[in-house]
Amino acid sequence: MDNITDLLRDTLGAANDTTFGVWFLIGAALVFFMQCGFAMVETGFTRAKNAGNIIMKNLMDFCIGTVVFMVLGFGLMMSENYLFGLIGVPSFDLFTDWSSFDWSSFVFNLVFCATAATIVSGAMAERTKFSAYCIYSAIISLVVYPIEAGWVWNSQGWLAQLGFIDFAGSACIHMVGGITALIGAAILGPRLGKYVTDKKTGKKIAKAIPGHSITLGALGVFILWFGWYGFNGAAATTLDSLAQIFVTTTIAPAVATVVTMIFTWLKNGKPDVSMCLNASLAGLVAITAGCFCVDALGATIIGAVSGILIVVAVEFIDLKMHVDDPVGAVGVHFVNGTWGTIAVGLFNTETGLFYGGGFGQLGVQLLGIAAILAWTAATMTGVFFLIKKTVGLRVTREEEISGLDLPEHGLPSAYADFIPAVETIYGLDEAGAAPAVTGSTPVDEAVPVQVKTSSVPTASDVKLTKVEIILKQSKFEALKSAMNDIGVTGMTVTQVLGCGIQKGKPEYYRGVAMDMQLLPKVQVEIVVSKVPVRTVIDTAKKVLYTGHYGDGKIFVYDVENVIKVRTGEEGYDALQDEHE
Repeated sequence: MDNITDLLRDTLGAANDTTFGVWFLIGAALVFFMQCGFAMVETGFTRAKNAGNIIMKNLMDFCIGTVVFMVLGFGLMMSENYLFGLIGVPSFDLFTDWSSFDWSSFVFNLVFCATAATIVSGAMAERTKFSAYCIYSAIISLVVYPIEAGWVWNSQGWLAQLGFIDFAGSACIHMVGGITALIGAAILGPRLGKYVTDKKTGKKIAKAIPGHSITLGALGVFILWFGWYGFNGAAATTLDSLAQIFVTTTIAPAVATVVTMIFTWLKNGKPDVSMCLNASLAGLVAITAGCFCVDALGATIIGAVSGILIVVAVEFIDLKMHVDDPVGAVGVHFVNGTWGTIAVGLFNTETGLFYGGGFGQLGVQLLGIAAILAWTAATMTGVFFLIKKTVGLRVTREEEISGLDLPEHGLPSAYADFIPAVETIYGLDEAGAAPAVTGSTPVDEAVPVQVKTSSVPTASDVKLTKVEIILKQSKFEALKSAMNDIGVTGMTVTQVLGCGIQKGKPEYYRGVAMDMQLLPKVQVEIVVSKVPVRTVIDTAKKVLYTGHYGDGKIFVYDVENVIKVRTGEEGYDALQDEHE
C-alpha cells in the first residue's frame, strides 16, 4: 500500500511540475503581450502625429532586445559561472550546447528585459531621434539590465545572497526603467511649447499637452493589467501561491485607482481620467516586488499609497522639476517601483517590519535600491550623453513640429483616412510666442497676398445676406427646427473648435490647467433674402440664450450673388424653393 501511495504521490508531483512548467511559459507569453499594452498607453497619451513612431519604438524594443540579449545579455545575467556575485561569465550555451540549454529561463528573462527597455519610450516621446532610441534600447538590454537583474535573480548574485526580495521586478525592471526615463527626459529636454515663461512673474510654467486618444490609453492599461497576472504569477510553483499572487495583483491597482479618483476629484473638482489610468499601473508596479509574500491588508495599503504617490509624483516632476514626461512613466515606474520594493520590508508576512520581522529585511531592501539606482543612473547618464554628443539625441525643431511619423518613417499619418485631432501647440518659444521667421525669402514672396474687387453685378435688387451662427452642440436641433418654422429652407453646418472671451471652460489635464481650451461648437451658415434678417437673428437669439458664457455668437455679412448650379438662376430666385 505504501508503495502505491508513494507512486501516486510521485506521479501527481510530476504532473504538477509539468503543469507549472507550462504555466511558466504561458506567463512569459502574457508578459510579451504587455508590449502591446505599453504601445497603446504611450500612443494614446501622446499626439496623433507621433503615433507611428511610438509603435515602431515599442516594436523595436523587443526585437533589438532579443538580438542583444541572445548574444550577450542572458549570459551576463544568468551564467552559472558568476564572478564575485557581480557579473556572469557568458558561456554562449545557446549556440554551443543546444540540447541541454535552459530554454524556459531564456524566454522568461527575455520578455522581462524587453519590458525594462520599453518603459523609457513614453517619457522621451515626440522629440527623440529614432536612431538614438535604437542605440539606447540595445545598450540597456545588452549590459545595463542584465547585470543588475543578475544581482537579484541569479542565485549567486550578491543581493540574492543577502536576501533581497524582488519577486517580479518592482526594482529590477520598473525602477530601472523609471530612473532611465527620468534621466533621458531631463537630458533630452521638454517638447516645444511645454514650458513657457510667464510674462508677469518671469517664472517658467507648464502647459498642458493632452494626448490624442484616451480610449487607446485605457485599452493599453487593461491589456497591461491582464498581462500582469503572468508578469507576477508566472514564477508561482503551487496553486495556493498563484492564487495569492492573483489576489494581491488585483487588490493593489484597484485600491490605487479608487484613491486617485477621490484625490483628484477633491483636488481639481473632477476625477482625472488619465491620472486614474496611471494609478492602475502604479498599483501594479508597487505590488510586483512583494505580490507573493504580502496579505490582503498589505496589498491594500501598498495600493492606497500608490494612489497618492502617482498624483504627487507626476505633478512634482512636471510642475516643479520641469521634466517633460508625456505618459507619466517616471511617476508610475520609478517612484512606485521604489515604493513597492521598500514595501516588502514593511509588509512581508514573515520578515516585514510591521509583522514582527524587525528592520533586517527593510535594510536589505534599501541597500538593494541604492545599489541598483547607482548602477543604472551612472551607466545610463553616460549612455545618453554619449549618444547626444555623437549621433544626436533630439530631432530638429521642424521635425518635432510636423510630428515624427513623416520625417522619421515616411508615414504621412498613422490613421490613414482619419483626420488627426487638432494640434493646439505648434512651435512656441519659451515666452509662448511664435518663433521668428528665419528663412532667406522675403515675407511678401513667401506668403503672397492678392486683393481682388468683385466685378460681378448683383443678380437682382433684393438684398442677399449671410447669417453665420456659432452655437453649442446641444442647441443645434432646436435652432434647426426654429429656422424651419420661420421659412429658412437651407443651411450649411460644420463641426468646429473654438473659444470666446472666456477662453473655454477651465479644466485640468494631469494637474495642469489648460489655457485657451478649444471647445467643440457647431457653425451654421444661412443665406437669406425672402426671410427678414432681423427675424432670423431674433429667432436664433431666443433659441440659443441661456445667460451663460458660451451661448454663441451671430455674424452678419452682405452677399453679392448666389447661383443655383442646376438651373442657372441667380440672386433672389436662386434661394427660393421651386415648389412655392
